[in-house]
Amino acid sequence: MIEVQQVTKRYGKFTALDDISFSIGKGEIVAFLGPNGAGKTTTMRIITGFMPPTAGTARIAGYDCLESPMEVKRHIGYLPETPPLYLELTVEEYLTFVGRIKGLHPEPLTSRMKTIMEQTGLSEVQGRVIGHLSRGYRQRVGLAQALLHNPPVLILDEPTTGLDPNQIIEIRDLIKSLAGSHTIILSTHLLAEATAICQRVIIIHKGKIVAVDTPEHLSARLQQSETLSLTIKRSYAGLAEELGRLPGVLTVTTGPSHNTYILETKMGVDIRDEVTKFIVSREVGLLEIKAQPLTLEDAFKVLTKETSLNPAESHPLQEK
Repeated sequence: MIEVQQVTKRYGKFTALDDISFSIGKGEIVAFLGPNGAGKTTTMRIITGFMPPTAGTARIAGYDCLESPMEVKRHIGYLPETPPLYLELTVEEYLTFVGRIKGLHPEPLTSRMKTIMEQTGLSEVQGRVIGHLSRGYRQRVGLAQALLHNPPVLILDEPTTGLDPNQIIEIRDLIKSLAGSHTIILSTHLLAEATAICQRVIIIHKGKIVAVDTPEHLSARLQQSETLSLTIKRSYAGLAEELGRLPGVLTVTTGPSHNTYILETKMGVDIRDEVTKFIVSREVGLLEIKAQPLTLEDAFKVLTKETSLNPAESHPLQEK
């Protein structure tokens, strides 16, 4: 449904996007991740037809974003970071206005508005002025306008920015409920959001795609060592050094509390039994020992380091 092929975007001598390519299949929810200034917004603007690429092509549902911008807009629903709302209108008035702009006839529009307001949880506030709604409800209104013409593709730019924890959970659950019936690309810098909602992640850094994979596979493929978290009742001076001398242990650091230690161990070597025996022999009280897999946050840090961006390594983790 979304195809980006060898897209480059330059502003004078500055290259915002450097020959990026990716595709998103029907019904997928994919996170588009990157630090500030990585090229996320530029990519969103190109695939929505807002601006042309310097080189390459972008297609939505088979339509070229440069050659057929109106067809592209008919096939997408777009929620920018700040929803385009008219705060003096009621929810119902605003959605009616948006529906007419999108070419929906009055009768089908009324039916579609009812369905969308139920789906987005807006039925109870449809008569209220948007300016009097909470930020969470305003975000729902923004999502409702994107869904109103039932587009096959949704492009969401930072959809939970500025929301409280409860509102974030509600919006995430709403987005997840759309999987299958809509293809969704979700631009975000929140790694927890990508893990909670998305089936795949695309990571961009300084205008280059550095990874395309599932969060789980991405973490596993980058993991070069294993990590154990060890919690005990009592500690003593020199314990970390003693743990560091155990076979298979690479490094030992103190965890969140004084009695927690993080052990980095050789990949593929399970030393939990040896560590358990050692702790029991020291009579300091073993409370917990558990393996800690590499998180998406860890993978993101690895991939957005300066050293990962030399030309020979610009696409090491893209799916084949």
